[in-house]
Amino acid sequence: MPAPVGAIRDEPFEPEVVSSELAFRGAVWDVRDDRVRYGDGEIRRQYVAHTGAVAVVALDDDGRVLLIQQYRHPIRHRDWELPAGLLDVPGEEPLVAARRELAEEADIAAEHWEHLVSAWTTPGGNDEMIHVYLATGLSDADAHEREDEEADIRVEWVPLADAADGVLAGRLHNGILAIGVLAAERRLREQRRDED
Repeated sequence: MPAPVGAIRDEPFEPEVVSSELAFRGAVWDVRDDRVRYGDGEIRRQYVAHTGAVAVVALDDDGRVLLIQQYRHPIRHRDWELPAGLLDVPGEEPLVAARRELAEEADIAAEHWEHLVSAWTTPGGNDEMIHVYLATGLSDADAHEREDEEADIRVEWVPLADAADGVLAGRLHNGILAIGVLAAERRLREQRRDED
């Protein structure tokens, strides 16, 4: 018998961690090596211990979303993404980090902010939770100096529907972009329905 609509949800589960070692200390995040009691035995898992992150669906008055393109070494691509960044400032709230990242990566500020969705990016390999926000009422912010992969960021304003089509057609592969664009499209559709 199927579960009632809205009843399916992730469930906390905390098996006994027999040991947890720092396998690698990185410049941005670390790798942990854990042994866990599971069922009748024990399993060993290595994973990236991540700070968490934020991303921003910045939507202008014409219904266009801000996309940025930058080089990502692990995939050897310059992929299209949402402005995003790590929760790497101790004690900083996700919304504050989202405001900071939009300004740092795109020189943009927003008057209105709304939480869209939070998601684990790759729960089989890391513990990163990303918080995605919708930002509207956009204006220019002070220009920021960028370095490394951010030095040659390319910026494009794309109709939200075109970005969603690009995700579903397999032209845009960034998972956070997919989650954010599809969530924003759903949110705007619900707002229009509520206004009718």
